[in-house]
Amino acid sequence: MVPTSTRWNSLYEAISRIITIPLNELNPLCVKLGIKCLNEREYQFLKEYCTVMKPLTVALDILQGDECTYGALLPTLTSLMSKTLSLKDDLSRMTASLPDVIVKAIKTRFDAVLDSQEGLLAAATCPKFKLRWVRDEHRREYVKELLITECRKAAPATENTNVSQIPARPAEMDFFEFQNQPSESFSAEKEVTDFLRSGYELEILNQFPNLKKMYMKYNSPTPSSAPVERLFSLGGLVLSPKRNRMSDRRFEKLLLMRYNHCFSPKENNKT
Repeated sequence: MVPTSTRWNSLYEAISRIITIPLNELNPLCVKLGIKCLNEREYQFLKEYCTVMKPLTVALDILQGDECTYGALLPTLTSLMSKTLSLKDDLSRMTASLPDVIVKAIKTRFDAVLDSQEGLLAAATCPKFKLRWVRDEHRREYVKELLITECRKAAPATENTNVSQIPARPAEMDFFEFQNQPSESFSAEKEVTDFLRSGYELEILNQFPNLKKMYMKYNSPTPSSAPVERLFSLGGLVLSPKRNRMSDRRFEKLLLMRYNHCFSPKENNKT
């Protein structure tokens, strides 16, 4: 494992493999390879470095996944900052300030995203996240109000429909007194409340049509460019020099077939 500039986790993975080797075995190996040996302090620093950086590498792997939606960004960042700060008590003076530096860098980099309504709605409409990742009670109520407001906008305008009745004879119309039957109105509060109490499977959105519209609206983007870069790399393999006379339509079909498992039912993927 050699660190590269194109893979953010490569340095962590390379160092984590080094510290799996005990120091009494690592230094004789360094002597044979003609490189400088590590002392106890340097070896301890590498171990603490991997401890602090592990949550960050896990978060990067999540956000770079092919099936990761934009709604996973804020919950991932929130959990990352919380897990990183919780490591401070177990660190020595060498790396005690590293968690604060990482969290400060995250807040600086994602300053425009952490409180954006688009990011909050994208996360809240994901069944596996909803509001569970929001720890502050006031912020949770704020996000819930955002959901209700946006759900009300997404709902189609309700029209009062006249209930068909059995036609009455003119002589009877003077005898009976009818009142307009109130039509059942749409309640955004009820749909949001029922959604927050429902399960965590993605298919649960089929029971909430307006929230499903919101999910598709705010979760269409990807939180990382990694899936797009992988798609471009695959495109170079499909459109090879020996297949350069391929039409645009056929190229698109072949490229989509590679990622077709993302759109197929799970039972079809096993066959």
